[in-house]
Amino acid sequence: EKQEEVSKQSSQHPKPAGLVLQYGTAGFRTNAKHLDHIMFRMGLLATLRSKKTKATIGVMVTASHNPEEDNGVKLIDPMGEMVTPAWEGYATQLANAEQGDLLTALKDIIEKESINMSQEANVFVGKDTRSSSASLSQAVLDGVSALGGHSKDYGLVTTPQLHYMVCCQNTQGKYGEATIEGYYRKLCQAFIQLTKNASNCTDDQKHLSVDGANGIGALKVREMESHLRRELQISLFNDGSKGKLNHQCGADFVKVQQKPPTGININPGERCCSFDGDADRIVYYYTDSDGQFHLLDGDKIATLISTFLKELLTQAGLDLKIAVVQTAYANGSSTHYLEDTMKVIVRCTKTGVKHLHHAAQEFDIGVYFEANGHGTVLFSKVAEEKIQQLAEDPNMNDERKRAARLLQNTINVINQTVGDAISDMLLIEAILAIRGMTVQQWDAIYSDLPNRQLKVKVSDRRVIDTTDAERRAVSPAGLQEAIDTLVKKHRLARSFVRPSGTEDVVRVYAEAETQESADSLAHEVSLAVYRLAGGVGDEPKPLH
Repeated sequence: EKQEEVSKQSSQHPKPAGLVLQYGTAGFRTNAKHLDHIMFRMGLLATLRSKKTKATIGVMVTASHNPEEDNGVKLIDPMGEMVTPAWEGYATQLANAEQGDLLTALKDIIEKESINMSQEANVFVGKDTRSSSASLSQAVLDGVSALGGHSKDYGLVTTPQLHYMVCCQNTQGKYGEATIEGYYRKLCQAFIQLTKNASNCTDDQKHLSVDGANGIGALKVREMESHLRRELQISLFNDGSKGKLNHQCGADFVKVQQKPPTGININPGERCCSFDGDADRIVYYYTDSDGQFHLLDGDKIATLISTFLKELLTQAGLDLKIAVVQTAYANGSSTHYLEDTMKVIVRCTKTGVKHLHHAAQEFDIGVYFEANGHGTVLFSKVAEEKIQQLAEDPNMNDERKRAARLLQNTINVINQTVGDAISDMLLIEAILAIRGMTVQQWDAIYSDLPNRQLKVKVSDRRVIDTTDAERRAVSPAGLQEAIDTLVKKHRLARSFVRPSGTEDVVRVYAEAETQESADSLAHEVSLAVYRLAGGVGDEPKPLH
């Protein structure tokens, strides 16, 4: 009878013939008009995944920093992490099965994974503020009910909030309470405890301007404000009341355009931050007295957090291994500062959050951030236990105990499941307050090397193959040697190329001592790619 139910409901969410979509790093993402059948089928798949794992699974309806007319969907695994690669494959198979082959595709997954169909299933569903999200999340709920699963609709939530709910549910409440109120309470109480360690903070220093990208993050910051008890005073811009989602605002716009978003008025030296459309990324910035714009991206954020944690570990006398995980896009200055000055382990991984998250799990404390502002901190079980022991030890001296308590509250303000703009914002604000640091002082920890990113169109991106966390090209023959030769012509230079994950282009990154030098290196490397990797169209023009 399940088959009939699936057939009947599926005909309400038909797949346009011939449409093919790929479950990529960010799940499915495209124009909202093409997604109804996908959503229904992701409801089916989440139900199967729940039966397989005997745990609650999450389904988030969002297209993050994409334009308003797009939408998308991501699956969330039991501990709040991203779904496994094998199941990404099933998602793609199920999404692309023509209407008549859907039942066969479902049976295939059930058999391959030997799923017990009488096992109970639970699925949590959330959505962002896009106009298409309501009907699309309903399609997910229909999919869950077609296979007899139970669902809980959280309605409007940020992506990281849904990850948090899934993790709370599957840890039987050990991670926290699986409600929005529970989320605000846990994070804000930890934040308030942390800021008690900040000496004489003025209201001026407690003020932060937030660009909500006209999205879900803005709504949730508003909801949270009362929990902060004026310990953080937020001026919210781009709150969704008039502007369009992600349009000339949000973290992605600010990072790419290197300028403040529209709809925000900044006084010189004022701290500002921008969330992206589903509030899983954050970047900070300010303008100086000359009107010059200064961006503090994921690298700067990771540096601030890891420096703070390392000092607390030293004060607490805890021998725990802390590492910062970066990608090849991390600015060379941040890497040098961390390794040489802070003596922190730095690991480089391939681009993509799941690679960073995975590497961060190998340390007692792993701080990971992509330059775009997506990141968090992971604490191992051992680390959490040692910190708790010390905080509760009656024979411990005051300094060590204070440090351990600070670490405990830091753990509680962090959403360890995934990058979370709200949680990262509270952590950064607490650190700046405790250290009595201005945004300018934070910015001055190190100076970014000037850099340039370019794209080269090629006929087939697969001719480029990389190694060493994408920092060296293995093929085509001669390309890496050419890059090495070009890099030697510039001071403090570094350059790498990698195929795009989504289109037939090769991405080129170059950094050097001066902007002029970085620009010319990026251009020279682009030419090498064009000539050796099958460039199409006109050859790349110099930037100047």
